[in-house]
Amino acid sequence: MTAPITQDVLTIPRKLPEGGKPNLVGMTRDQMRAALIEAGTAEKQAKMRVGQVWQWVYHWGVRDFEAMTNLAKDYRALLAQHFVLEVPEVVTKQVSTDGTRKYLVRIAGGHEVEVVYIPETDRGTLCISSQVGCTLTCSFCHTGTQKLVRNLTAAEIVGQVMLARDDLNEWPVQGAPKNETRLVSNIVLMGMGEPLYNFENVRDAMKVVMDGEGIALGRRRITLSTSGVVPEIARTAEEIGCLLAVSFHATTDEVRDQLVPINKKWNIATLLEALKAYPGLTNSERITFEYVMLDHVNDSKEDAYRLVELLRGIPAKVNLIPFNEWPGAPYKRSSGNRIHAFADIIYQAGYSSPIRTPRGEDIMAACGQLKSATEKQRKSATKTTVQG
Repeated sequence: MTAPITQDVLTIPRKLPEGGKPNLVGMTRDQMRAALIEAGTAEKQAKMRVGQVWQWVYHWGVRDFEAMTNLAKDYRALLAQHFVLEVPEVVTKQVSTDGTRKYLVRIAGGHEVEVVYIPETDRGTLCISSQVGCTLTCSFCHTGTQKLVRNLTAAEIVGQVMLARDDLNEWPVQGAPKNETRLVSNIVLMGMGEPLYNFENVRDAMKVVMDGEGIALGRRRITLSTSGVVPEIARTAEEIGCLLAVSFHATTDEVRDQLVPINKKWNIATLLEALKAYPGLTNSERITFEYVMLDHVNDSKEDAYRLVELLRGIPAKVNLIPFNEWPGAPYKRSSGNRIHAFADIIYQAGYSSPIRTPRGEDIMAACGQLKSATEKQRKSATKTTVQG
């Protein structure tokens, strides 16, 4: 097994500062079993108790131990004495004219991250974050202008899914007819941060989300997006098993070094070699290459033909993303003609090349725009006060 890639980044422990009780949210089944035994649950009963608590928390969405009515009152009291069930706090919610929802959520330590829900005709996609800020400084990405603070815990990652289901009123109602409609039907790890720099917490969180007795989203409903942390790519397939997306964005090292600086550590050739060896890679589970369209930077016909050559031997599709401009951005969005010409070349070569429809631009929730506006607003307010 590849040794984990580490950063000098803090991840807070499971015990929260207030009260010091561990949070059961985000624990894997094995971790929850160990925690319940430590709190006084008999080993012979631990597996059953995990199943009961798991269903209450992840199937019914219950956050109050007292509401877990198939547990004896004294056991409910024991759980309340030793544990909490907490998810991040929604600070603000914005709803776009196209139905996209953006949540600013507060986590332990007062830090804030953003979560975006995108409703579509055939699915509902939740874009979640894995870090506070980002260390990659991709030059076209608004999120990348925010300094990395720390990794999110598994509880904080799972909690983003749970709070979205809260807001969408998606938890089933006991006694009501079963409803197979899933509002949150897909998850993309494409929010703030690089998921593969927080591998263990992301892996544990996705184990919880994929568990069939709870939130129960299949592995093919989850897509993890990486900028190219090569040593962790194979591990993603082996330990998570989700679909993979790669923030590619350029066809030469010279340009990708500028757009995606991690390319200086693992260049295009090294990245493609790792992708070709991705375990379980098939035409039905293709790698998605994300490619933001930047006017006269990476959008020429020559770039398109180079991309086709680079993709040879890799089951792939290419998501073309019109650049979502943000205040102070150093780039412009490619024209529609250039984007469609680029897409046609990719398509004619036999690769799917959908052009992503920008969503939530009016609330800065579109791809590459995620960045907590709170700090900026506070600075503006402070400046106004000082000037006044």
